[in-house]
Amino acid sequence: QVQLVESGGGLVQPGGSLRLSCAASGRTFSRYDMGWFRQAPGKEREFVATINWSGGSTYYADSVKGRFTISRDNAKNTVYLQMNSLKPEDTALYYCASHRNPVDSYTSPKAYRYWGLGTQVTVSS
Repeated sequence: QVQLVESGGGLVQPGGSLRLSCAASGRTFSRYDMGWFRQAPGKEREFVATINWSGGSTYYADSVKGRFTISRDNAKNTVYLQMNSLKPEDTALYYCASHRNPVDSYTSPKAYRYWGLGTQVTVSS
């Protein structure tokens, strides 16, 4: 069993920055790809970014490319999401996900086995 705990969310003005963290329990963290998703009220959960097990490969949704950076520290069992130049449309509950099935698309929530409870990000003046 793996538990994921997100932190770092909050209220920020447009153009500001936040750094989200996702701390994972379990010894198998470093073997699996990790992802960040977000869900705004009334909308479906959407892919934000993913990182492979070693941290050597990353992919981003077009809406965040160039502004967000995903990274991981396997020694600390933690994955991060650095968010810069935040926009009001980035407002959502952000979820960390782990243990991606490599057969499934990294953009699909169904590909990930474990999920955190989320951390709220609100971008507003």
